[in-house]
Amino acid sequence: MALMFQRIARNFVNNGYFPTDSETTERALNALSPCKQGTMRIIDPCAGEGVAIAECKQHLGPEVVESFAVEYHPERAAQAKKLVDRCIQGDYQDTIISQRSCGLLWLNPPYGDLVTDKAQTGQIDDKGRKRLEKLFFQQATRLLQYGGILVLIVPYYTLDAEFRKWLAAGFEEVKVFLAPEQQFQQAVLFGVRKRTDPTDLKSKTVLADLEAFCKNPIKPELPAVWNDGLYTVPASGGEIRFNVVKMDAPQVAAEIVQYPCLWEQFGLHFNQTASVQRRPLMPLSDWHLALSLAAGQVSGVVHSNDGTKAYVIKGDTFKHKKDSVTIEGGDDGQVSEIRTSLDVFIPSIKALDFTPDSPTFGQVLTIK
Repeated sequence: MALMFQRIARNFVNNGYFPTDSETTERALNALSPCKQGTMRIIDPCAGEGVAIAECKQHLGPEVVESFAVEYHPERAAQAKKLVDRCIQGDYQDTIISQRSCGLLWLNPPYGDLVTDKAQTGQIDDKGRKRLEKLFFQQATRLLQYGGILVLIVPYYTLDAEFRKWLAAGFEEVKVFLAPEQQFQQAVLFGVRKRTDPTDLKSKTVLADLEAFCKNPIKPELPAVWNDGLYTVPASGGEIRFNVVKMDAPQVAAEIVQYPCLWEQFGLHFNQTASVQRRPLMPLSDWHLALSLAAGQVSGVVHSNDGTKAYVIKGDTFKHKKDSVTIEGGDDGQVSEIRTSLDVFIPSIKALDFTPDSPTFGQVLTIK
């Protein structure tokens, strides 16, 4: 198969980045076929430069495939945006993507150990280490619809007993091979997502096959010519939510440039507070004053009614202990002293005198 896009995915490690080499991508695509009717959605939540998921779209049919990608690195995300339909630049854990919305999940997650955390976000393998591959697998497989196809590319030594149980419980028709390029000791796994069923006897068969692969000293390599049954990517229906909840400053600036109409009307849409200040119907009590101070409503420039004085004021409240002593006498002639301490909120207004020619000009005054 002639690849459509330039082979820009470099086969080296760059800050935890393990791109899928072109030979592995081409052989994996040979196992996939498109559905006969409908539009397919495919997604890569760790897309890198977007080459693999773009090649997948080209293989399945660009006119009937919507491709989605998520990439954390800004430069790689910029490249991926040129190759896929929709791409998010950001952390996958900061995205909101509809569950069970895609027919194919291409997952080549970051490799390595997770740092220790008290939140227990990772999982522990046979050697007692938490792995990034497991964390991304658990989170990303939620995007795959039932009957959807998983293409998982991870180091084969991460397929421990726990990982194999997850795969057997959630997928059927599982096949696993060594990648043709073994610089990173990768395995390529295919599977069809199913509903979890503890009584399904096929899960035991899948688990046994995975265990046999891991224990086999001579592991089968991903074939250059696929002779088994093809994995058909199903059509995806309904709407998909594909958003990010956190954006950095350059991304916000780019959004403003691309969609300026909303920001030009920011005051119309978001500044709905009344600009006219109305006097209260009755004089404020101390309780009302304290509440206004606590809410930060008493502040700004204030002029006297005749306009001769001007102050910049800032209101606040502080808590004060109010102690009281009560002496009570009993029938037996004993005297007891009861001390009571209550929290009292005291309003306080500081004013900076800005009245010209005032003897207190520039001084900070306390208004009680």
